[in-house]
Amino acid sequence: MELRLGDVQTTAIIPLAIKANETKRKNPRITDKKAVEIIDALQVDTKPYDKFLSHEGVIARTIMLDRQVKDIVAKEPDKVIVNIGAGFDARFMRVDNGRIIWFNLDLPDSIAARKKAFEENDREIMIAGNALNEEWCLPVKEAVDKTGKKPLFIAEGLFMYLTMDQIRQLLMVLKNNFPEGGTLIAEQNCKMMVKNQKHHDTVKNTKAKFMSGTDSGQEIADLVDGFRLVEEHSFNEEMKKYSLGGTIFALLLPKINDRWATFEW
Repeated sequence: MELRLGDVQTTAIIPLAIKANETKRKNPRITDKKAVEIIDALQVDTKPYDKFLSHEGVIARTIMLDRQVKDIVAKEPDKVIVNIGAGFDARFMRVDNGRIIWFNLDLPDSIAARKKAFEENDREIMIAGNALNEEWCLPVKEAVDKTGKKPLFIAEGLFMYLTMDQIRQLLMVLKNNFPEGGTLIAEQNCKMMVKNQKHHDTVKNTKAKFMSGTDSGQEIADLVDGFRLVEEHSFNEEMKKYSLGGTIFALLLPKINDRWATFEW
């Protein structure tokens, strides 16, 4: 398998490598056999992409988001879900209830690479497009119209690579194309991490650059009228459960770790 990805898209290798290595452990906290398959096929050296803090952070965010999505799907089994900036994510396989409609949206080079590893079906569909442009919304709107349910959007590992103006543009795309409302669950990083990104244990090994950060998800909600911050949870909440290092990190640097923020409009 050959990969040709842009600088930001290459960061998709980080969670892929971490999930693959975690899956190979004796008692894995998450299982992602597709990640193992892709990493083995690519013969990627995972060492630059799998460091302790990034590993624990990715596993924590995966567990937390899987749990949140499963809870939502349990309440609305026919949910339409859009994974924005999907990369090589295989969350659909972990949360599928046999009824949800799942769209994996990413830039054309990422989708081209994804198609080498994943197959589409009637309920898991790939869309090649720029999330900041509204062209990708049409098939999602058609699915939403059939279910009559408000859609769910996931932005994992995305917002930190967008400027605040670009995030505002994305929110406007969502609001304008889904005026009946919806939910957005977006990963947030902090402003201090943007200033100190050269010290990030894995992203520093790519050419990607953090473009924005927030100290509260409220800063995102304030970008567009009608958006409301519902809740926000630091990855520390999950990360500190599994290791002394994770506990120490959570105690000493409680505001540094990324967070999951949930918004509604």
